Amino acid sequence: MVSIHTLARWASAIALCATLHAQSQNIVHIRILDGKTGLPMDASNFLVRVDHHQTMHNEWVHIGDDGNVTVALPASAKEIAVKATYDLSLQTYIDCDAAKEDDKERDIWYPIAAILQSGVVARNECGKTSYTAKPGEFIFFVRKRNWREQEH
Repeated sequence: MVSIHTLARWASAIALCATLHAQSQNIVHIRILDGKTGLPMDASNFLVRVDHHQTMHNEWVHIGDDGNVTVALPASAKEIAVKATYDLSLQTYIDCDAAKEDDKERDIWYPIAAILQSGVVARNECGKTSYTAKPGEFIFFVRKRNWREQEH
Protein backbone atom coordinates (compact mmCIF):
# COMPACT_ATOMS: atom_id res chain seq x y z
CA MET A 1 0.00 0.00 0.00
CA VAL A 2 1.29 3.48 -0.87
CA SER A 3 1.53 5.93 2.00
CA ILE A 4 0.08 9.43 1.92
CA HIS A 5 3.61 10.82 2.26
CA THR A 6 4.71 8.93 -0.87
CA LEU A 7 1.70 10.23 -2.79
CA ALA A 8 2.46 13.76 -1.61
CA ARG A 9 6.08 13.45 -2.80
CA TRP A 10 4.92 12.19 -6.21
CA ALA A 11 2.43 15.05 -6.50
CA SER A 12 5.17 17.55 -5.60
CA ALA A 13 7.53 16.05 -8.17
CA ILE A 14 4.86 16.20 -10.88
CA ALA A 15 4.06 19.83 -10.01
CA LEU A 16 7.76 20.73 -10.10
CA CYS A 17 8.19 19.10 -13.53
CA ALA A 18 5.16 20.96 -14.87
CA THR A 19 6.54 24.25 -13.55
CA LEU A 20 9.96 23.61 -15.09
CA HIS A 21 8.35 22.67 -18.41
CA ALA A 22 6.26 25.86 -18.41
CA GLN A 23 9.38 27.93 -17.75
CA SER A 24 11.15 26.32 -20.71
CA GLN A 25 8.73 27.96 -23.17
CA ASN A 26 7.76 31.46 -24.20
CA ILE A 27 4.17 31.96 -25.36
CA VAL A 28 3.58 34.41 -28.22
CA HIS A 29 0.10 35.46 -29.34
CA ILE A 30 -0.22 36.05 -33.09
CA ARG A 31 -2.71 38.27 -34.91
CA ILE A 32 -2.83 38.13 -38.71
CA LEU A 33 -4.51 41.08 -40.43
CA ASP A 34 -5.38 42.06 -43.99
CA GLY A 35 -2.77 44.56 -45.16
CA LYS A 36 -5.30 46.82 -46.92
CA THR A 37 -8.25 46.77 -44.53
CA GLY A 38 -6.68 45.82 -41.22
CA LEU A 39 -9.40 43.20 -40.70
CA PRO A 40 -8.54 39.79 -39.22
CA MET A 41 -7.58 37.11 -41.75
CA ASP A 42 -8.15 33.38 -41.51
CA ALA A 43 -5.16 31.13 -41.84
CA SER A 44 -5.16 27.38 -42.39
CA ASN A 45 -1.85 27.01 -40.63
CA PHE A 46 1.22 28.89 -39.47
CA LEU A 47 4.78 27.98 -40.42
CA VAL A 48 7.13 29.06 -37.64
CA ARG A 49 10.92 29.10 -37.76
CA VAL A 50 13.32 30.22 -35.07
CA ASP A 51 16.89 31.48 -35.07
CA HIS A 52 17.41 31.22 -38.85
CA HIS A 53 17.02 27.42 -38.80
CA GLN A 54 15.38 25.81 -41.84
CA THR A 55 13.03 23.57 -39.85
CA MET A 56 9.41 24.76 -39.77
CA HIS A 57 7.49 24.16 -36.56
CA ASN A 58 3.76 24.24 -37.11
CA GLU A 59 3.44 21.80 -34.18
CA TRP A 60 4.26 24.69 -31.81
CA VAL A 61 1.18 26.57 -33.02
CA HIS A 62 -2.24 26.29 -31.40
CA ILE A 63 -5.25 27.80 -33.17
CA GLY A 64 -8.12 27.98 -30.71
CA ASP A 65 -11.78 27.49 -31.55
CA ASP A 66 -12.18 31.24 -31.06
CA GLY A 67 -9.47 31.94 -33.66
CA ASN A 68 -6.83 32.98 -31.14
CA VAL A 69 -3.37 31.83 -32.17
CA THR A 70 -0.59 31.04 -29.71
CA VAL A 71 2.89 29.71 -30.32
CA ALA A 72 4.86 27.91 -27.62
CA LEU A 73 8.51 28.71 -28.36
CA PRO A 74 11.56 27.23 -26.68
CA ALA A 75 12.92 29.63 -24.05
CA SER A 76 16.30 29.53 -25.82
CA ALA A 77 14.89 30.89 -29.12
CA LYS A 78 15.95 34.47 -29.94
CA GLU A 79 14.19 35.30 -33.25
CA ILE A 80 11.04 34.17 -34.99
CA ALA A 81 9.83 34.15 -38.61
CA VAL A 82 6.16 33.39 -39.33
CA LYS A 83 4.30 32.59 -42.53
CA ALA A 84 0.61 31.76 -42.81
CA THR A 85 -1.10 29.42 -45.26
CA TYR A 86 -4.63 29.69 -46.64
CA ASP A 87 -7.33 27.71 -48.42
CA LEU A 88 -6.27 24.52 -46.61
CA SER A 89 -3.17 24.35 -48.79
CA LEU A 90 0.52 25.14 -48.60
CA GLN A 91 -0.15 28.39 -50.44
CA THR A 92 1.30 31.12 -48.21
CA TYR A 93 0.13 34.68 -47.88
CA ILE A 94 2.47 37.42 -49.01
CA ASP A 95 3.80 39.16 -45.90
CA CYS A 96 3.18 42.89 -46.21
CA ASP A 97 6.48 43.72 -44.53
CA ALA A 98 8.18 42.53 -47.74
CA ALA A 99 5.37 43.16 -50.25
CA LYS A 100 7.29 45.79 -52.24
CA GLU A 101 10.59 43.94 -52.27
CA ASP A 102 11.88 41.81 -55.14
CA ASP A 103 12.16 38.76 -52.86
CA LYS A 104 8.68 38.53 -51.37
CA GLU A 105 9.37 34.97 -50.20
CA ARG A 106 12.23 35.79 -47.83
CA ASP A 107 11.75 35.28 -44.13
CA ILE A 108 11.67 38.35 -41.95
CA TRP A 109 12.99 37.83 -38.46
CA TYR A 110 11.62 39.44 -35.31
CA PRO A 111 13.25 39.45 -31.86
CA ILE A 112 11.27 37.29 -29.45
CA ALA A 113 12.44 39.35 -26.46
CA ALA A 114 10.83 42.49 -27.96
CA ILE A 115 7.60 40.60 -28.66
CA LEU A 116 7.44 39.35 -25.08
CA GLN A 117 8.41 42.67 -23.51
CA SER A 118 6.33 45.20 -25.43
CA GLY A 119 4.73 43.45 -28.42
CA VAL A 120 5.66 43.91 -32.08
CA VAL A 121 3.65 45.19 -35.04
CA ALA A 122 5.24 44.26 -38.38
CA ARG A 123 5.68 46.89 -41.08
CA ASN A 124 2.77 47.09 -43.53
CA GLU A 125 3.68 47.88 -47.16
CA CYS A 126 0.21 46.85 -48.38
CA GLY A 127 -1.74 49.73 -46.90
CA LYS A 128 -2.04 52.26 -44.13
CA THR A 129 -3.11 50.76 -40.85
CA SER A 130 -2.40 51.67 -37.28
CA TYR A 131 -2.22 49.03 -34.56
CA THR A 132 -0.54 48.68 -31.20
CA ALA A 133 0.59 45.32 -29.89
CA LYS A 134 0.35 44.23 -26.28
CA PRO A 135 3.29 42.57 -24.52
CA GLY A 136 3.56 39.01 -25.83
CA GLU A 137 1.70 39.81 -29.06
CA PHE A 138 2.99 39.73 -32.63
CA ILE A 139 0.79 41.40 -35.27
CA PHE A 140 1.56 41.00 -38.95
CA PHE A 141 -0.16 41.99 -42.17
CA VAL A 142 -0.68 39.84 -45.25
CA ARG A 143 -2.36 39.70 -48.62
CA LYS A 144 -3.33 36.80 -50.87
CA ARG A 145 -1.14 36.09 -53.86
CA ASN A 146 -2.15 37.55 -57.19
CA TRP A 147 -2.32 35.37 -60.31
CA ARG A 148 1.37 36.01 -61.17
CA GLU A 149 2.50 35.01 -57.70
CA GLN A 150 0.56 31.75 -57.44
CA GLU A 151 2.71 28.75 -56.57
CA HIS A 152 2.42 25.95 -59.09
